[in-house]
Amino acid sequence: MPYLTYEEFTDLSNVEINDTEFNSLLKKASAILNNVTGYFYVRNSIETDNEWRVQQFKQALAAQIEYFHEVGGTSYEAINKTPQTFSAGRTRVTNAESRAGNTSKSMVAEDVYIYLEDTGLLYAGVSVW
Repeated sequence: MPYLTYEEFTDLSNVEINDTEFNSLLKKASAILNNVTGYFYVRNSIETDNEWRVQQFKQALAAQIEYFHEVGGTSYEAINKTPQTFSAGRTRVTNAESRAGNTSKSMVAEDVYIYLEDTGLLYAGVSVW
């Protein structure tokens, strides 16, 4: 069962994405959120969890889908395919990120952390079994 429906996404997002694109981005975005949250909703039911935390998770998932839509890819290679420099004759254009020393973009949207902060879903401690 998907974590987010297209109708929920349109309520949470200001980005216009059709349902076909949404469905193609949802699987990878869900995998990213599962990784960031330590697979919390793989091990626990999203239907019975705290309503506020579920809503924050869904907003983070919507933000991740928006990010994939805006950067035009869902893999590390696709997101970072922008050339660092381009030359045409005597004109040379350099990507601003390469000058700052940050030459790659993250797979995780920064907005995800805004929504998941203080939910407990980012906990990375060691469990006692």
